[in-house]
Amino acid sequence: MVKVKPFAAVRPPREIASEVASRPYDVLNSQEAKAEAGEKSLLHIIKPEIDFDPIADEHSQPVYDKAVENFKTWQEKGWLVQDPKEYYYVYAQTMDGRTQYGLVVCANVEDYMTGKIKKHELTRKDKEEDRMIHVRIQNANIEPVFFAYPDNNEINEIVERTVKGKEAEYDYVAEDGFGHHFWVIDNDADIARITEIFATIPAFYVADGHHRTAAAALVGEEKRKQNPNHTGDEEYNFFMAVVFPESHLKIIDYNRVVKDLNGMTPAEFLQKLEADFIVEEKGADIYAPAGLHNFSMYLEGKWYSLTAKEGTYNDADPIGVLDVTVCSNLIFDKLLDIKDLRTSKRIDFVGGIRGLGELSRRVDSGEMVAAFALYPVSMKQLIDIADTGNIMPPKTTWFEPKLRSGLAIHKLS
Repeated sequence: MVKVKPFAAVRPPREIASEVASRPYDVLNSQEAKAEAGEKSLLHIIKPEIDFDPIADEHSQPVYDKAVENFKTWQEKGWLVQDPKEYYYVYAQTMDGRTQYGLVVCANVEDYMTGKIKKHELTRKDKEEDRMIHVRIQNANIEPVFFAYPDNNEINEIVERTVKGKEAEYDYVAEDGFGHHFWVIDNDADIARITEIFATIPAFYVADGHHRTAAAALVGEEKRKQNPNHTGDEEYNFFMAVVFPESHLKIIDYNRVVKDLNGMTPAEFLQKLEADFIVEEKGADIYAPAGLHNFSMYLEGKWYSLTAKEGTYNDADPIGVLDVTVCSNLIFDKLLDIKDLRTSKRIDFVGGIRGLGELSRRVDSGEMVAAFALYPVSMKQLIDIADTGNIMPPKTTWFEPKLRSGLAIHKLS
């Protein structure tokens, strides 16, 4: 069962929330962040290399020092203010007319260490250490991680009552068209009950932010080892997460583009595909995958439907059933000799939020030679994999909308 606690968030005053909040550090490169960052933007704290001219190395000591300086300055100027008490918060996001409601909580370091916070992706030590530096230097979780949990009717009722009974603290539409809505749960009985209910919920599932989750937990573990009077109740034993009921979340497609056909002509490649797929030409109009084990391919100005033949996949295996596995085994490995999707320079990945038109654009530009669109993974598949201790192949899930950073910050002391 998982442990959560409320916390006194450091957050922007209502009237400037949309100016302070930003997209996450890892969805923008430094040039994009510099162009996007207004005066009060959190990007100056999470990507402080943009404050140098020219843009500095994001891993350099002056940049880390600037991050600390900016976080302090934002608090001194009143652009970030700590709440007087510990609360839970409702954070809702609206995309394409659909709203998902999450709770901003502090999750428990020990739950991550013991596997109650379940992951479905491998993490890299170098990326963990990079994120750990940011937690250490700020002594805070500046950006949230994104978890799912099994639906609970009583939590849903508390959230609904809060949303209907109070004015939103923040309520705005960001430049990408996504709505962000935020409420403070300050009722003591509701706060206590939320803590009690989560103590009956068996697990959290990392949806987005595997490296940030690992980094936050590992810094908490470091602090535990450094404190001879450790009790388990210190603030560093917890890290900030936004947790959503699994039924609210929708995973969108995560697609692939390749630079070459491993020495084959397009005609030869199409012929080879027919060993494992039913190949149907669809013409110039975009074709989207119709269901599990159906793929769309863009090659030489035409879209194709590729349907994996019976016997080429294993629906009884939580990994074998995934279309990323089918595609990797039958196309990238078998035909294109792309063995490691994490390291190969011959393949790139395109989040479904960009649309299938982005796939054809990258091929038509000459940058890539072919594109493959996959049917999205379901939340059930993600949870089955996490529950069985399996790991998804790289670049399997894409969650949208992304959490805005800066609506709440958690200090570790």
